[in-house]
Amino acid sequence: MTAKLDLFTAAPSLMKEWQRASFAISSSLEPSLAELVKIRASQINGCANCLNMHTVFAREDGETEQRIYLLSAWREAPCYTDRERAALGWTEALTRICEGHTHESAYDALKAEFTPEEQVKLTLMINVINGYNRLAVGFGGWADPAAIRSAAKAAAA
Repeated sequence: MTAKLDLFTAAPSLMKEWQRASFAISSSLEPSLAELVKIRASQINGCANCLNMHTVFAREDGETEQRIYLLSAWREAPCYTDRERAALGWTEALTRICEGHTHESAYDALKAEFTPEEQVKLTLMINVINGYNRLAVGFGGWADPAAIRSAAKAAAA
């Protein structure tokens, strides 16, 4: 796939701010949970770039192949914690919000597992990955996971 444009050339200051904020938001929750949420949203949105990137990151952070492969069927798979299930349910509810406002049961599960501050952090992270999915799918973006990991480390320094 060839990108339609380079986001960082087209809008450098905004994209740097977006990237900086996304790294800060993503690092506000445990890495394994963050990557599962990013993978699940990217599956729903059909974003090959983000699926590639976040499965690589999940593996680097110690995630198992089983849990990555079963993520699209997380409700039936016994390998996820209640906290992860609440996060994945909330991810699906917000990612699919245009399909109807039926997120109350997902919110009830979220409240049982996450503090109010964590609820906001998770919701911001879901918004960020949905935004990246739309940027990558919309503009045909493809990024090397190693380059993104380096950028994240540089931004954190």
